[in-house]
Amino acid sequence: MLATTVAVVSVLVGGLLMAVGLTGHVFGAWRSPESLTPGLIGAAMLGTAPGLFAVSRARAWHEVRTLVLPLAIVLVGLFSVSLLDAGHLYIARGGSVVPVLFSLGWLFVLGVLSVFALVALAWQYLARARPIGPRTAPLPGWSKPALAVLGSAWLGIGAGLLTRPGFWGGFVPWATNRADAQALGVWALALGVGVLGALAEDDLTRTAAALIALPCTAVTVTVVLACRASAVDWHSGPALSLVCMVAGLLLAGASGRVLLTRTSPARP
Repeated sequence: MLATTVAVVSVLVGGLLMAVGLTGHVFGAWRSPESLTPGLIGAAMLGTAPGLFAVSRARAWHEVRTLVLPLAIVLVGLFSVSLLDAGHLYIARGGSVVPVLFSLGWLFVLGVLSVFALVALAWQYLARARPIGPRTAPLPGWSKPALAVLGSAWLGIGAGLLTRPGFWGGFVPWATNRADAQALGVWALALGVGVLGALAEDDLTRTAAALIALPCTAVTVTVVLACRASAVDWHSGPALSLVCMVAGLLLAGASGRVLLTRTSPARP
């Protein structure tokens, strides 16, 4: 229920942020110096929605935790960032009625969903653990080093943007402020946790929902970056690193889906 609710919100809000960002206009809960950041946040929300809808088809916790744990990080992280940077919100700084109401709704919805996410995780881990069967589709050996590098890259960038946004925000190849850098850091951290979580699970059948979200997120992010290419400093090292990391998400998700389809183990 939590994943489906967040998926619906992500389609509506993420689609709006992405669509407005593609036009070059700035729209979001806070005032950003460039439309690319809210556009990318919307793209990430929209891209993860198909994977969240797939959570309802799972029958055990270990089949969805590689996606639900990053989901909780995004919800709690964005809510915390919004509170820490409350001075940047339109509801605090003022403005036209639409952005002010949007920032108010953003804060309220994130707060409610964060509470439910924490309750759901606590309930899950406090409940009596059910026996987990053997791994039926382990990850191929050649993929593990690449996944470790990809997950560590996203995790490291996310942690840096969250803890020291003033320093690491300067490496973002477009104009950002503190709230932008920390919001991007939340998403990067969640992606890193998801990739490394899939590596720890070491089973394609346990990452089926995440394997839907990864390539979809990579595609939506690529669309925003391509349409707003003029705002990115493509001659910088961070821009090249971003391209490689987004391509890594796409390759990881697409290859995982192909391997999962080929193995298709019999479900009990």
